[in-house]
Amino acid sequence: MSRDRYSSPLNERYASAEMSAVFSPDNKFRTWRRLWIALAEAEQELGLPISEEQIALLKESCDEIDYERAAAIEKETRHDVMSHVRAWGEQCPEAAGILHMGATSCYVGDNTDLLQMREGLQLLRGRLLSVIRRMGEFCRTWADTPTLGYTHYQPAQPTTVGKRASLWLQDLLMDFEDLEHRLAGMRFRGVKGTTGTQASFMTLFEGNEKKVRQLDESVSRKMGFEKRWAVTGQTYPRKEDARIMDWLAGLGRSAHRITNDLRLLQNLKEVEEPFEKGQIGSSAMAYKRNPMRSERVSSLAKFLMSLPAGVGMTAATQWFERTLDDSAQKRIAVPEAFLAADAILLILDNLFSGLVVYTGVIHRHLMTELPFMATETILMEAVKRGGDRQHLHEVIRRHSMAAARQVKEEGGDNDLLQRLAADSQIPFSLTELEVMLNPRTFTGRAGNQVREFLGAEVDPLLAANPVAETAVELKV
Repeated sequence: MSRDRYSSPLNERYASAEMSAVFSPDNKFRTWRRLWIALAEAEQELGLPISEEQIALLKESCDEIDYERAAAIEKETRHDVMSHVRAWGEQCPEAAGILHMGATSCYVGDNTDLLQMREGLQLLRGRLLSVIRRMGEFCRTWADTPTLGYTHYQPAQPTTVGKRASLWLQDLLMDFEDLEHRLAGMRFRGVKGTTGTQASFMTLFEGNEKKVRQLDESVSRKMGFEKRWAVTGQTYPRKEDARIMDWLAGLGRSAHRITNDLRLLQNLKEVEEPFEKGQIGSSAMAYKRNPMRSERVSSLAKFLMSLPAGVGMTAATQWFERTLDDSAQKRIAVPEAFLAADAILLILDNLFSGLVVYTGVIHRHLMTELPFMATETILMEAVKRGGDRQHLHEVIRRHSMAAARQVKEEGGDNDLLQRLAADSQIPFSLTELEVMLNPRTFTGRAGNQVREFLGAEVDPLLAANPVAETAVELKV
């Protein structure tokens, strides 16, 4: 790492080497060369005067890129594609004349962008499946563990730890479904020429439209694409970038929601993310165990969610067949978005591999509020024993208000059950009232909902897409 110039924190601190390699200059320029070889091969197969020896020379030297020479030529020409065409031509003078034949710069630039984004999405697909598997295990383990529910971040009807986590997991399943749709719909720009009309290739093949169509199809297949854009300007539709960025931002939304909930739960001391032996939570407060992973995901997710706006504006301002004001924006935003998404999924995987649940704290919080929530059950049971519903409602209301004052104003325990048991108008002993407060009777079908969700949606997905068990270690 160079220490005298800026380097992206995403690259240095958060994202994986694999994702960084996908968007590396070396991968980009090697892909350019693979595209030039595919074009030459397809042109030869369709009858253009290109020899086997020329193609063999290109293949032999494909990975031997003279970056210094290319940089020197670019400094002179101010054109990145032509600098690499000339540098490779100098390496292989016998094949220089067939390089880039009939193509425009977007042939290598745009097709490489599509290949990189597809490779990046495939890498994220595996990461997302791993997180889904870990979260599924968490949901299954804690499916029946009662916990206090919240609406408006105020105590509400109990749910279970696993049911709450299943809401997070469901968001990620939606992301996975959308990702499969994006990947299945990706198309290659192919061989379209300067303004997308294929005029240069019509000239090369002397007006033979069939061969020009075959050239487009052949190059696309050679590069691993069965689908290609039927019509383009100079570039593939920039709306495709916007659609992919929207998916990445959607993943960021899911991750932000998950880790915001986890931060709140960690403040309540109901859960705790992994904390290594030598980890320091605060430089000043030695006791601190900050939710570093959750905070990092929330921060990266905010960045990721902010990126689609610029790419969307680029798609909205594509003057006729092409304008170059998308170039710098795309070069920055697209790789950074993929690196951020990669980092988010790695952190989530690490987080859920060791998330600790503190059942004692959860039970204490639940039992502090449950007496209030059980008043309707107590009222109905008392009526079944012959009591007057309206009168008993008022008795229970008065005791509830008194118990609430003790909790809020005096900082005392919730003694509602004791108050009710001591009132002769309530036909239950303290023991009978405590039996009515079994937390599991207040969680409805939560546990079974989790198991049904896992069995119907998560387990089949993972069975069809096996994920290897791996330990994910964070860079810092």
